[in-house]
Amino acid sequence: MKLLSKAARTALLCACVLSCAAKPAAEGPTKANPRLKTVEIAVGSALLKAEVARKPEERERGLMFRKSLAEGEGMLFVFEADQRLSFWMKNTSIPLSIAYLSSDGTIREILDLEPYSLEARSSERSVRYALEVPRGWFGKVGAAPGQRLSLPPLDE
Repeated sequence: MKLLSKAARTALLCACVLSCAAKPAAEGPTKANPRLKTVEIAVGSALLKAEVARKPEERERGLMFRKSLAEGEGMLFVFEADQRLSFWMKNTSIPLSIAYLSSDGTIREILDLEPYSLEARSSERSVRYALEVPRGWFGKVGAAPGQRLSLPPLDE
């Protein structure tokens, strides 16, 4: 086996460093989700129009980079199995409330989220869904833990 000259090894090393440096670091989403398919959810006597985030990349972006969210609109995050969920507000300027929902649509807890906060807000127990709405909307419509929401079929 012939050894590479010092100059050849240096050139090879430089090429590798430049190649690796040219690739952008994976730092997460940099733009908003396109508008996602919506469903209507009955919350007591109120109706909510919710975009459905079911794919991992849709759930990761959520409402990041959005400029506004109208009253009566939200985003429903759908997971394949019950689990403890955790959300933060990275790149999210809209003040939100989040409800963690069991698989039958029962509200297990409601939390208020702070814009741009990197604090993870976890569910106390395993749940199937998370529903984000403008902050305070759940209170305005009288929604509370223990209440069951009327979810439409969520199969793709």
